Amino acid sequence: MCDALGGRVTEQIQLDSGVISGQWTHFAQKSYDLVYTTDWTKSKGRLHHIAFATYTREDILRAADIALDNGVHIETGPHKHAIQQTFFLYLYEPGGNRVELCNPTGRLIFAPDWEPITWTEAERAKGQAWGLKTIESFHTRGTPPVE
Repeated sequence: MCDALGGRVTEQIQLDSGVISGQWTHFAQKSYDLVYTTDWTKSKGRLHHIAFATYTREDILRAADIALDNGVHIETGPHKHAIQQTFFLYLYEPGGNRVELCNPTGRLIFAPDWEPITWTEAERAKGQAWGLKTIESFHTRGTPPVE
């Protein structure tokens, strides 16, 4: 993503072994657009999710109601991330891709010399900002699906 499309990493998770297990990449000023994480199925090259910014947190709550009314599967949220500090909602669009709606307006990045924030394995084990544990499908679901 970075070499081919000019993305820049804003935050990442580094395991105790030194392995980078997740990276949040952006292409403009929003703190992230595309995320790749270690896939617990051991598959390679699967998309984890793409993120779309909303103007307000209220937009995310409204999206959750619209999804519920229309039978769209909500994977998790609304909630707040520890990484990126964004208010979020994860849905599956009709093609099966995970889509995140997030409100990152407090986290716009304009610094050309931005250095990625690195989270440790212990910090990530705590879960999300308000204590919600990361759900297992977050580590096993991606597209294309594995058989």
